[in-house]
Amino acid sequence: MDETRYSEGMKVRREVLSDAHVDRAEASKNAFTEDFQELITRYAWGSIWTRPGLPRTTRSAITLTALIAGGHWEELEMHIRAALRNGMTSDEIKEVFLQSAIYCSVPSANHAFAIGQRVLREEENS
Repeated sequence: MDETRYSEGMKVRREVLSDAHVDRAEASKNAFTEDFQELITRYAWGSIWTRPGLPRTTRSAITLTALIAGGHWEELEMHIRAALRNGMTSDEIKEVFLQSAIYCSVPSANHAFAIGQRVLREEENS
């Protein structure tokens, strides 16, 4: 079961974050980071993102909000791309950011909008 969880987690991780992102993470892991990479693949991706209770778009919306609340801006950039890959529209992402302005803070949402605008422009041009 544990190896299944890892392999299912790796499959979802690749679908959500992209093969290129996961390949970079895998290539850069070393003795110090290897256990962490296994942990997030097995548990975040293999135990949570594989659950049937929520669609991926909802999981992405929750993740975006949590990243804004925590001020995790590099992860936010990555998960904006993932949200698009999961089927969220730019309008839905905008609504998540607007909602976050009320519950997380206007300055946090302002920063999220700046990141989102840049990422959406890059995705349109790619």
